[in-house]
Amino acid sequence: MLNRTYFVISQSMKTIQMVDLKGQYEAIKESVNASVLDVIESSAFINGPKVHEFQKNLESYLGVKHVIPCANGTDALQIAMMGLGLKPGDEVITADFTFAATVEVIALLHLTPVLVDVDPETFNIDIESIKRAITPKTKAIVPVHLFGQCADMEAIMQIADEHNLFVIEDNAQAIGANYTYSNGKKAKSGTLGHVASTSFFPSKNLGCYGDGGAIFTNDDELAHTIRGIVNHGMYRRYYHDVIGVNSRLDSIQAAILNEKLPKLDSYNKARQKAARKYNKAFEGIENITIPKVVSKSCSSLCDNCDCHVFHQYTLKIKGIDRDGLAQHLNENGVPCGVYYPVPLHSQKAYKDSRYNEDDFKITNQLIKEVISLPMHTELDNEQIEFITKTVIDFVNN
Repeated sequence: MLNRTYFVISQSMKTIQMVDLKGQYEAIKESVNASVLDVIESSAFINGPKVHEFQKNLESYLGVKHVIPCANGTDALQIAMMGLGLKPGDEVITADFTFAATVEVIALLHLTPVLVDVDPETFNIDIESIKRAITPKTKAIVPVHLFGQCADMEAIMQIADEHNLFVIEDNAQAIGANYTYSNGKKAKSGTLGHVASTSFFPSKNLGCYGDGGAIFTNDDELAHTIRGIVNHGMYRRYYHDVIGVNSRLDSIQAAILNEKLPKLDSYNKARQKAARKYNKAFEGIENITIPKVVSKSCSSLCDNCDCHVFHQYTLKIKGIDRDGLAQHLNENGVPCGVYYPVPLHSQKAYKDSRYNEDDFKITNQLIKEVISLPMHTELDNEQIEFITKTVIDFVNN
């Protein structure tokens, strides 16, 4: 029987949370409360001034021409595809190793999802797999910027240009990250493709206190179409010019996001600082692979790194029992997550005879190895030390 150490949490240490939303709120409580009360006093609950203010502020932050707020991140993806005019039967290529929302909206619109494998180091969509998946029916690629780091957008846009395809960025996990092109130019995630979606789910790097989302684009015509779609197809009340949906960011959530947006960079820096501490603790441990940071501007998670914003801090565990480690962490008061335990091509809803297991070797391996540790803006040194010691104890025994 293995000799596991069970650590005693000190009375001074805060309870470890996977995401500490309460701790983050306490630091901005007064300004958030005042802003929410302003909305209630104004009674402008839908498409009120706070929504338009947030839209403009986010456009400025991202350096993008158009931000169209909506009700949630899943709607944002669906509306982006609706705005592009994709038709039933059109093929849309996306990553197999991600949350189901990405493929869910493809199926809901009666498009044909084409799942492909991912890069073993970044977990983002694999470029060569995209190339092999393209057929005459392919109309779009949806790269997911997984866990806080951009996919290889320069290569993806080159493929899209060669084959006349749309690129829809799923930016739900990477808002605030920078992407560096070969020429040294930088741009924010979500501004790199033809259109992008994001989520403001509470646990996201920029999260509200309910549901929320947005679509980004530099295309004036597409932005106009999308603005109609989110509001029942209306540009003028009771005149429906396009087929739309009811998907609007409410003013209270916009008010909260307005208070948090100026702090997004500092929030991301706090996550990066925590990631560096994790990295240092796990350095040189044979069975642990720390997250790979890939950028044309840096080769590691340096102090000034801005290419990975660590929505998740995800390790690969090899040669030991990953699920046993998860149990050990939970028994010691350390929450953790497995993102994701089942690949999309194996999910009951999305199984398809077109798929060959040999085409998903990386994804099929990752689902056995990955484990995500607590990652948020409020992590302190004592908590990180406790978390890393608990992991290392299991691995070394």
